[in-house]
Amino acid sequence: MHPEFWQKIKEEIAVLRVGILPGMTVIILVIIARLMGSMQSLEWLAFDTFLRLRPTEPIDERILIVGINEEDIRSIQKYPIPDKEIATLLLKLKKYNPRVIGLDIYRDLPIEPGHSQLVNAFQNIKNVIAIEKVLPEEIFPPSTLPPQQIGFADQITDLDGKLRRSLLGISTDDGYKYSLSFRLAQAYLAHEGITLENGIRNRNVIAFGNTKLPRFLPNSGGYVDSDAAGVQVLLNFRNRRKAFRTICFSDIKKGNFQPEWIRDRIVIIGLTAPSQKDFITTVAIKSSKPATRQVYGVEIKAHNISQILSAVLNSRPLLKTWADIWEYVWILGCGILGIVFARLTAHPLRNLIAVGIANINLILLSYLLLLWGGWWIPVAPAMLVLMINGIGITALYEYEHAVKLTSEARQRIIERTFETIHNGPLQTLSKALKQIQTPDISADKLIPKIAKDLEKLNSELRDIYDFLHQESLNQDTSLYLGNGLVLNLLDPINELLYQVYSNTLERDFPYFDGITIQIRSFEPIDETCLNIDKKQGICRFLEEALCNVGKHAEGVTRLEVTCTQNQDRCILRVVDNGIGLNSSREGRGTQQSKNLARKLRGKFTRVSLSPRGTLCELSWSVKKFGW
Repeated sequence: MHPEFWQKIKEEIAVLRVGILPGMTVIILVIIARLMGSMQSLEWLAFDTFLRLRPTEPIDERILIVGINEEDIRSIQKYPIPDKEIATLLLKLKKYNPRVIGLDIYRDLPIEPGHSQLVNAFQNIKNVIAIEKVLPEEIFPPSTLPPQQIGFADQITDLDGKLRRSLLGISTDDGYKYSLSFRLAQAYLAHEGITLENGIRNRNVIAFGNTKLPRFLPNSGGYVDSDAAGVQVLLNFRNRRKAFRTICFSDIKKGNFQPEWIRDRIVIIGLTAPSQKDFITTVAIKSSKPATRQVYGVEIKAHNISQILSAVLNSRPLLKTWADIWEYVWILGCGILGIVFARLTAHPLRNLIAVGIANINLILLSYLLLLWGGWWIPVAPAMLVLMINGIGITALYEYEHAVKLTSEARQRIIERTFETIHNGPLQTLSKALKQIQTPDISADKLIPKIAKDLEKLNSELRDIYDFLHQESLNQDTSLYLGNGLVLNLLDPINELLYQVYSNTLERDFPYFDGITIQIRSFEPIDETCLNIDKKQGICRFLEEALCNVGKHAEGVTRLEVTCTQNQDRCILRVVDNGIGLNSSREGRGTQQSKNLARKLRGKFTRVSLSPRGTLCELSWSVKKFGW
C-alpha cells in the first residue's frame, strides 16, 4: 500500500483519539450520575410529559364516582359525614345493582347518628368494599366487614411529591393485604370469569388470566434505589381531564342520574370537597386543576382500577421498563452515536443540525414506544450523552484544528521574524563586521561608521519584540455573598451565620416581605472540628435554606433560625410556617446538603410540618474527626 494511505490511517487514529477518550468519559460520568440518582428529576419530567401528551382517551364507562362535595357537606351540615347518610347512600345504590361498591371514606369510629344503620347496611350489602390505612400509621376498617371486603387506601409518592406508581398489595403484621383499587378491579373481573391466577401462590407476581402486571422494582425506569415495598406497578393514568363520570351525593338523593350509570358498574364513593384536602399531585395527566395538578384521591383510585381493567379486557398497554443492563447499553449506544456525529460532521452548523435531528428522533421514538407498547426508556440520559458528545466533541475537534492552525501560524511568524532579522539586523551586523575587517581604513573613518551601524542595529532590534500576558487567580479564606458582602471564614461560626442570615434576608425574594416574626439565635459553638471548607459549607447551607424560604414558602409569616450546641452535637435549624416545598424532591441544593452532612459526619433533614411549614436541619458532632 502507498505510504500516503498509512499516513492517513495514522492521522485518522490520532483524530479519533481526541474524541473517543472524552466521549467515553462523558458516557461513564452520565451513567455514574444516573446510578447516584442525580438524573431522576429529568427522567421523571420526561416521563410525565410523554404521558400528558398522549391523545385524549374516552371516559371509562365501567366506573362511576360518587363525590361528596362542598355543597353536600353544607347540605348535611355536619362533617365527618354521619353514618346515617352513608348508610342511606349505600342502600340507594344497591337498588340499582352495581357490580361492586367502593367506600373511600374512613369509618373506623362510629359517626352518629345512624351507626347501627350503617352496620346493618354493611351486613346486608355483600358487594361493598371499605378502606383502611396501613402505612405508616394505621386507620382501622369498619369492624363488621370481613377481610375480603377491606382494601387499603395508601399511596406511595415520589421524592418530588408526585404520584407515578400504585401500591397493590403489601405484607403487614396482620397478614397480606390488597388495596381498595385492586379489590374493586378483582371483584369486577371475577364477574367476567377472570380470576387472580398466581397472586395467592406468589404474591410478588400478579396476573389476571394471561395479563401479567409488570412489577415496579427499585431501579425501574428512571428510578434509582426507590422504595419498592410490596407489589407496586407504574400508574398508567387515563389521559383525560374528566376520565370518569362523576356525580355528587345530592344527585343520588334527588335521582339526578341514569340507572345504567350504576347498573353493573364499579361505584366509588369518596370526597371531592377541596376543604378536605384529599388531593394527590401528578403532572402526568390533563388535570381538572391544571394550575395545581392536584387530583382527588377517589379519582386516583379510579385510575388504578381503570388501568387494570383496560389491560385485561381491552389490551391497553401497562407501563413497563427495560432490564437495567439494556438501559445502560442504550445510553452507551447513544453516546457512541454522538461521537460518530462529531467525527462525520466536521462543520459546526452541520453538526448542530445532525445532533438536533437525532435528538428529535430519539424523543419521538421514546414517545411512540411509551404510547404503543407502554415502554418507558431512558430518554433524558440518552439525549444528554448524545448532545454532549455530538456537540462537545465537535468543539474538541475544532479546538484541535485551531491549535494546529495556531501552531502553523506561529511557525510562519517565526519564519517571518527570522527573515526580518536576517534582512535587517543581521545584515547591518554583517556590514559592521566587514568594515572592521577592512585593513586599509583608518580608525578616524571606521569609528563613526561602526557607531552609525550599531545605532541602526539597536533600533532594528527594538522593533522586534514579544508580549506575554498572564493572569493568575488566587484563592483565600473569603466567602463571597450577594450584595457585595465578603465574609472572613477565620471569624467564629456563630458570627458568620448571623452575617449570612442578615445578608440573605435583604435579598429581593418574593416571600421575605411577609415575615413578621423572626426568631434567631446563633450560640457560640465548639469549632475544633471545623476547617475553612466545612465552615464555608455550613454558611452555604444556611444561605440555601433561607433562599428556599424566600423563593418557595408561600404565605410565610414566621421564621425561626437557630444554631445550638447540645453537649457534643450542634444543630442548625431553619423552620418556617409557609406552604414551602411540596416535595422532598432531591435537587442540587439537597445533594449538596447531603454531601455536607456526610463530610461533617452528621445528618441532613428536610421535612414538611403539620399543618403547614417546613423544617430544614443540619446537625453534626463537635468531636474531632479521625480524618
